[in-house]
Amino acid sequence: MNAPLRQIQTSTPVLTDRFGRTVDYVRLSVTDRCDLRCSYCMPKGFHGFEEPAHWLTFAEIERLMGAFARLGVGRVRLTGGEPLLRRNLPELAARLKALPGLFDLSLSTNATQLSRHAHALRAAGVDRLNISLDTLDGACNAHITGRDTFDAVMQGIHAARAEGFAPIKLNMVAMKGVNDHEIERMAEFAMAHGFILRLIEAMPMGQTGRNAQYLDLGPVREQLIQRFGLEPEVTELGGGPARYWKTPDGAGQIGFITPISQHFCATCNRVRLAVDGTLYMCLGQEEKFEFRPLLRGGATDAELEAAIREAIELKPERHEFREQPGKIVRFMSQTGG
Repeated sequence: MNAPLRQIQTSTPVLTDRFGRTVDYVRLSVTDRCDLRCSYCMPKGFHGFEEPAHWLTFAEIERLMGAFARLGVGRVRLTGGEPLLRRNLPELAARLKALPGLFDLSLSTNATQLSRHAHALRAAGVDRLNISLDTLDGACNAHITGRDTFDAVMQGIHAARAEGFAPIKLNMVAMKGVNDHEIERMAEFAMAHGFILRLIEAMPMGQTGRNAQYLDLGPVREQLIQRFGLEPEVTELGGGPARYWKTPDGAGQIGFITPISQHFCATCNRVRLAVDGTLYMCLGQEEKFEFRPLLRGGATDAELEAAIREAIELKPERHEFREQPGKIVRFMSQTGG
């Protein structure tokens, strides 16, 4: 239940939580549906999706994101589920890109539908793409995702490159005994095609996440440093949690997202808005704020902005994935990627 609203005064448009962190990034889920059932994300046979009547409409999303932008949020990432399953998504992207103050609009996708939508997304103003690609082996891809989609994914990746998206980041959830033997090959593939590889530790989100074969990326990073001569990247590459390393000539970059082995909670700058208007403050905690009742109950813009500030006050200091791995029962797709 939402806490009573109270005005929090500020002299500049900036959202700061009670731990002094600036929140300038919203990951916006436009659907909790997905056409895949990745082993670390959503279980096979899952049907507990949100009712479409509870989804925020495009007008509601635009209004709420406008309020966030007025308070200093300049980055929005469209996520899901699989966001390309939401009808007319390029229309929403164009409306968001036109919001004053929003300077970075990106999209996370599994790329199964991307070849059909890449042109429209680019025309709508989407700047950057994160594409899930856990393996370069078709059989392994089918094992992880539950479907034989490898060719469609590769078509989508190359269509996005042809449309001029840059950078394109390839997200690989590294799992022990599943795809860890492919990490160097994936790095070589990304560098050869001008993509950025991001290696991600599996998180214990729901039973599927807890069943994933967790791999500590610390030793992997050291191996890749030796293999490619990597050195720390000082250029900011998207405002997210990845720590980047680059090849000596700067042509190749690899990012490491390590929520378990080396968490980044002290610098967390993001919150997640689920498709039903629930704002989650942390993947690994339960604090949340429901905006749909306000949007459908006649709240003014000033009241929405006050609610956003109140919500940010709920943001916890850190997750407890290591201490309490069974705490979060919701799946990643229900929170927003």
